[in-house]
Amino acid sequence: MTIYQFLLLFLLWVCLPHFCSPEIMFRRTPVPQQRTLSTRVSKSDGKILHRQKRGWMWNQFFLLEEYTGSDYQYVGKLHSDQDKGDGSLKYILSGDGAGTLFIIDEKTGDIHATRRIDREEKAFYTLRAQAINRRTLRPVEPESEFVIKIHDINDNEPTFPEEIYTASVPEMSVVGTSVVQVTATDADDPSYGNSARVIYSILQGQPYFSVEPETGIIRTALPNMNRENREQYQVVIQAKDMGGQMGGLSGTTTVNITLTDVNDNPPRFPQNTIHLRVLESSPVGTAIGSVKATDADTGKNAEVEYRIIDGDGTDMFDIITEKDTQEGIITVKKPLDYESRRLYTLKVEAENTHVDPRFYYLGPFKDTTIVKISIEDVDEPPVFSRSSYLFEVHEDIEVGTIIGTVMARDPDSISSPIRFSLDRHTDLDRIFNIHSGNGSLYTSKPLDRELSQWHNLTVIAAEINNPKETTRVAVFVRILDVNDNAPQFAVFYDTFVCENARPGQLIQTISAVDKDDPLGGQKFFFSLAAVNPNFTVQDNEDNTARILTRKNGFNRHEISTYLLPVVISDNDYPIQSSTGTLTIRVCACDSHGNMQSCSAEALLLPAGLSTGALIAILLCIIILLVIVVLFAALKRQRKKEPLILSKEDIRDNIVSYNDEGGGEEDTQAFDIGTLRNPAAIEEKKLRRDIIPETLFIPRRTPTAPDNTDVRDFINERLKEHDLDPTAPPYDSLATYAYEGNDSIAESLSSLESGTTEGDQNYDYLREWGPRFNKLAEMYGGGESDKDS
Repeated sequence: MTIYQFLLLFLLWVCLPHFCSPEIMFRRTPVPQQRTLSTRVSKSDGKILHRQKRGWMWNQFFLLEEYTGSDYQYVGKLHSDQDKGDGSLKYILSGDGAGTLFIIDEKTGDIHATRRIDREEKAFYTLRAQAINRRTLRPVEPESEFVIKIHDINDNEPTFPEEIYTASVPEMSVVGTSVVQVTATDADDPSYGNSARVIYSILQGQPYFSVEPETGIIRTALPNMNRENREQYQVVIQAKDMGGQMGGLSGTTTVNITLTDVNDNPPRFPQNTIHLRVLESSPVGTAIGSVKATDADTGKNAEVEYRIIDGDGTDMFDIITEKDTQEGIITVKKPLDYESRRLYTLKVEAENTHVDPRFYYLGPFKDTTIVKISIEDVDEPPVFSRSSYLFEVHEDIEVGTIIGTVMARDPDSISSPIRFSLDRHTDLDRIFNIHSGNGSLYTSKPLDRELSQWHNLTVIAAEINNPKETTRVAVFVRILDVNDNAPQFAVFYDTFVCENARPGQLIQTISAVDKDDPLGGQKFFFSLAAVNPNFTVQDNEDNTARILTRKNGFNRHEISTYLLPVVISDNDYPIQSSTGTLTIRVCACDSHGNMQSCSAEALLLPAGLSTGALIAILLCIIILLVIVVLFAALKRQRKKEPLILSKEDIRDNIVSYNDEGGGEEDTQAFDIGTLRNPAAIEEKKLRRDIIPETLFIPRRTPTAPDNTDVRDFINERLKEHDLDPTAPPYDSLATYAYEGNDSIAESLSSLESGTTEGDQNYDYLREWGPRFNKLAEMYGGGESDKDS
């Protein structure tokens, strides 16, 4: 159909009388005339309802959307039967869009649309029209309401809510399996024509998928689509209105379809035979290698369980399934020995754990492979004949006696000699030793069961060719008992007998102990070393004995203490016995046999000293001790106190000399020879202001020769005092009245100036240096003054 044909049909449709009329005529009936259409009594009030006939005759206006003309689009015409064409009436329009979207000619009643109208924005407009007298402005017709309905045209294409859809479908699905449904919407009026009738079609994705034209449901179109061959598909769906006819508008969307996995592939080993190697020294649980069967499926459909189903190594090896990597880890189940067997063969099976019954026909879902494991030789440490050794030996054996032998061998194919040694950390006292060549264990010190009944030793076996390969074994030595200890009293007994004791009276029950441990148990016998007239021993035959008196009465003043030797012997072989002495004191007792006093008071009474005398003697001794202690404390508290207690107390420091010197002519006032002769110096005197602590012997210095200068002599003495360790630690001032040698400047005294004849020349003062410049100026300037 061409565009011209379409326009012709459109014009015919517009002009049909049953759709609309471009001019609407209104016929007015006289107001007084009323017409009763029906009479009906209301149930509420019983009144009769009347309907008045109006003078307006209304129909709907119809307007096409999306008008593209340059002029205003004509909508229709309002006309009242009161309008005589003389311009006396005025038409007024109000309501939706009145004055803006719709305008009316006041005189003619023509209505126009001022712009394009989109039905999808608003499908109809409700307006109100009224005709009034232009002069009186009174309505000639009552206001009435009419509708302008917008006719739809196909100006909207179908649209999908999503630009891209994502869907999935299991692989191997049958033809027609639903994948996903897509739905497009059209904004055009579905009640008018075919503008909103959408038809779906597939533009891309054939021949794998199809789409239902009416519903938009996408379905599989090929059987047995395999994810392992292709997993992703892109399908383009078109939605077209006008029922899919030519000229309709269309929209498209993309659907990404993924084939999800199902368990349709069994596991497969890449190799029929797998070779592994393991050292014979590998401990139990060591992983020696892995096997892996590949499965084209993913996720749980690819999970595999491994097991050993056959082979000669089923007892020696095990396999564990690693869930993360889907590998079978082969581990050592029992210790290996290269010398016993060097090659093992295993048959390993891999089977899917999740099998889909729908695909049993593709099975079986398992596979097998052969695993050959080679055992590699290593230099193994020696192996003892037992896991531990137990030796029993009597404690009285001689030093050097062999108590047992340990045996070890080298399990390697090339046997190496073995050297044995003791771990000295287990034999710190070095009681035992071992022969390094044959493993014989012997004693190096005497044994004593009573000190240690068990000895836990460790023997080390090492290869001579490779000392690093060592093995340890525990050796337990049990020391067997020999009757080498005599029985003794169990405790120390403090025994006494009353003076008023009678014959046969029990004074003590004794028992014994023995360090030995005979197999038949302890059995002791008690007896006296000799016949005793005062006491006797009665054996109770239960390892105890009773001490009984043999005479009537004892006197502590005569004998205060008795010594009773008791012989204790055992019944083991050889018989051991010992003699224990009981000390029995004689005590004064009451009538009930309770002790009151013993031998201590008995010894004091014969001396004739009463209790009061003893107390007096003790008090005297205590007083003497107190005096001695006080005297010693006073001596220790005496301190060194200076004789001068105050600076003001200088009575002992004032020395008065009433001698007046004889001046320079007095050569007897001081003898310089004393300085030159140290022997003339008095012995070192002690200081008078403190109490001397230690007396030092004065040092003797050699006598200086007569020609020694006094200055050198004084300097030497100063050095001696500075280096003298016996010098007192206080400062002392020593004054030496020594003037020195004659000066080359002679005397400067003015006493002799008057005896000189003539004036003296003092120019030599300038030659003495800057210190004498002032004197030179004072005395050197006299001549010039005199001349002037």
